[in-house]
Amino acid sequence: QVQLVESGGGLVQPGGSLRLSCAASGNDFRSLNMAWFRQVPGKEREFVAASRRYGSSTHYDDSVKGRFTISRDNAKTTVYLQMNSLEPEDTAVYYCAADRQIILSSVRVAQQYDYWGQGTQVTVSS
Repeated sequence: QVQLVESGGGLVQPGGSLRLSCAASGNDFRSLNMAWFRQVPGKEREFVAASRRYGSSTHYDDSVKGRFTISRDNAKTTVYLQMNSLEPEDTAVYYCAADRQIILSSVRVAQQYDYWGQGTQVTVSS
């Protein structure tokens, strides 16, 4: 069993930055595929970024590529999402997700992840 706790959301002006954190409990953090998704009311949860197990690769949605960076600290069993150059369109609830058995072609599919955090609100507004 894996428990995920997100933090770091808030209100930021357009062009600003935020760093989200997701602390994971449970065994063998290195073997977890970690990802960030986001959701706005009335829409499906959408993929943002992923860090595959053992740090083998990272993946980004085109809408955030070059602005967001996913990273992981294995000693702290925490994954981060550094968000720069934020836009109003980035406003959403951001969720951390984890799973041990995701294949490469499925890293962007929310239904493939077994473990989810409670979400943290990010609002980009002037």
